[in-house]
Amino acid sequence: MWRTGLAVLAASLLAFGGPSMAQIASLAANSIEVDAEGRLTAEGDVEVFYEGTRLTARRVTYDRRTDRLAIEGPLVLYDGEGGVVIGSSAELDPQLANGVLRSARLVLDQQLQLASARLDRVDGRFTQLNRVVASSCELCPGQRAPLWEIRARTAIHDEQERQLYFTNAQIRVAGVPVFFTPSMRLPDPTVDRNTGFLVPRIRSSTRLGTGLQFPYFIAVSDSTDLTLSPYLSASTTTLEARYRQRFRQGRLTFEGAYTTRDDVRPGDDRAYLFGSGGFNLPNDYRLNFDIELVSDTSYLSDYDYSDKDRLDSAISLRRTRDDEQISGALTFFRTLRPEELRFEQGVPNRLGEFEYTRRLPTGALGGDAWLTLDALALNREANLDILGRNVIRAGATAAWRRDWLLPQGALFALDSAFSLDVYGVENDSRFGRSVNRATPQLAAELRWPLIRREPGGVTQTLEPVAQLAWAESFGEDAPNEDSRLVEFDEGNLFALSRFPGSDRYEEGLRANLGLTWWRRDPGRYALGVTVGRILRFDAPDQFAQGTGLDDDLSDWLAVARLRMGPRFSAINRALFDDRLEFTRNETRLDWSFSEGLLSTSYTWSDEIPAENRDRRISEWSLDARYDFSRNWRGRVSWRYDLVERQAARAGLGIRYQNECLGVDFSASRRFTSSSNVTPITDFDVRVSVTGFGTNAAGQRFRRVCAG
Repeated sequence: MWRTGLAVLAASLLAFGGPSMAQIASLAANSIEVDAEGRLTAEGDVEVFYEGTRLTARRVTYDRRTDRLAIEGPLVLYDGEGGVVIGSSAELDPQLANGVLRSARLVLDQQLQLASARLDRVDGRFTQLNRVVASSCELCPGQRAPLWEIRARTAIHDEQERQLYFTNAQIRVAGVPVFFTPSMRLPDPTVDRNTGFLVPRIRSSTRLGTGLQFPYFIAVSDSTDLTLSPYLSASTTTLEARYRQRFRQGRLTFEGAYTTRDDVRPGDDRAYLFGSGGFNLPNDYRLNFDIELVSDTSYLSDYDYSDKDRLDSAISLRRTRDDEQISGALTFFRTLRPEELRFEQGVPNRLGEFEYTRRLPTGALGGDAWLTLDALALNREANLDILGRNVIRAGATAAWRRDWLLPQGALFALDSAFSLDVYGVENDSRFGRSVNRATPQLAAELRWPLIRREPGGVTQTLEPVAQLAWAESFGEDAPNEDSRLVEFDEGNLFALSRFPGSDRYEEGLRANLGLTWWRRDPGRYALGVTVGRILRFDAPDQFAQGTGLDDDLSDWLAVARLRMGPRFSAINRALFDDRLEFTRNETRLDWSFSEGLLSTSYTWSDEIPAENRDRRISEWSLDARYDFSRNWRGRVSWRYDLVERQAARAGLGIRYQNECLGVDFSASRRFTSSSNVTPITDFDVRVSVTGFGTNAAGQRFRRVCAG
């Protein structure tokens, strides 16, 4: 017994004189014999290769007169494109492109299996099976039928188009016929995108009843697709759509729905359209846009399309380089909030913004310097005093900062800025038609990071920080449009101003004080605490009560963080006074483990009437996922309003996934209600089938039969 080398055997075939056989790229076997009639027989671990196609078998006989290969199995034929044919015997041409295989199974991408007593290969492209059974489900001993299967008179697999064509097809579930069709075309598992119907979806809602959704996917081109999803129930007739397109330098997406029959608003056509896109332009510019349109205030919530209660459609242009940034945007607003709809014309509906920032050379001065030019225009539809105020603002800000390293590792910094703002005001008698303002800002900061190293790589870091800051605005009072909502946290503890916009600057002389401590134990945990407070020497009443920033002494800011490896993290952020009366408290826990994950948070905030927060916030939320087994996964979400003593939202989901089928059931309930939003309970059932189109989930859940 001997095994030929590939090159040696190819030379032997040429010498043997078979013109077609000589076209085989290579063949290898444990032994090769040539009889007196000119038949070549290869036995033992036979492998035949031809242009990416590979055949393995127990015995192969080549007859020069018929120019055919007689193959005895078990045999396996690999087509080089993810398809595998397994059979007991075969007769093929030397190029492995045409012939017949018996007791054969075609396995596509290790997922879908098609079994037949006879399999024909045609031109190396088509594979035809007669009286075929197709399924991606494993069939274990003692199991009478797979979970689902397709039985058909014939099935043809087109390797080039990667399509499957069935005739006289019958779909069975657990062996029971449920659907028949004279012909059916499906993509094979290697196809990413293909025109055709997707798996239907069952939706049930207390507002819209129970209905079916039939998505149809259209692959317009390699970079464009359209999905149409008719949604039919006893209460609605709706067509949902999604359009996506990618370009060499950008992309765009549109999704929307159109309802012609709706029992919620009888006689009204209802619709929405959301779109977004972005494009790279010459000279490093980036253009982005988004569109948000809806026919009425409750359509999005009635159909659970979105939780948004304010819509914004915008177009923006931006360029960012190492030493400059340019941005401009135009935004159109529409409110869906009941409390704002009562005076909708007084809600801003158009906003234009422009900003240019450039890094400046500092020369001998050192440090970093920037110049920012900005402009803003805000419009309301109401032509009324105060309620219909329109504002135009133009501003310029020069800023400079420099850090010095002092002896013993201390750090000293100077931070400064000077701003000029010019306003044009309409429809507000409280302000002049023209408002001018100049604001200098200056801060000196000293921080001293101290590090202590302990055995085992443990380190402790203690960093006290003291900052003395001053600012004052000279000129007339300006209307406040962009600085109405103020947050006090560790991110702005040492900021020149804690107002979020440019209409207000934090004024007066103040000391910002903070202390941060970290203990890090590599591989185990990291624990950190930050404590800070602001001492004001003047201008104590510029922030509203409830922000934690009013009065001569601000509330204490305390932040604690804990990280235990990559799986667990916790953070608590609180604002409280000397009597431990809390203004705000936030807690969040995130825990991921081998079977799932858990995220929960609690938020408490006092009312701030000046910011239209006329009630306390006390809310607990929970999101969790748990894998009960390899195939079963559960999900739960929960948001509870402790002030109202009722749940705001709740959701529950169960998913089953095996090697051939996925079933996802979810239920959600929205409890809150208003004049345009009513409590709704939704149920949703989605089914996904592995084996048609790309779906790698089946490989992860491949079943192993017992025994």
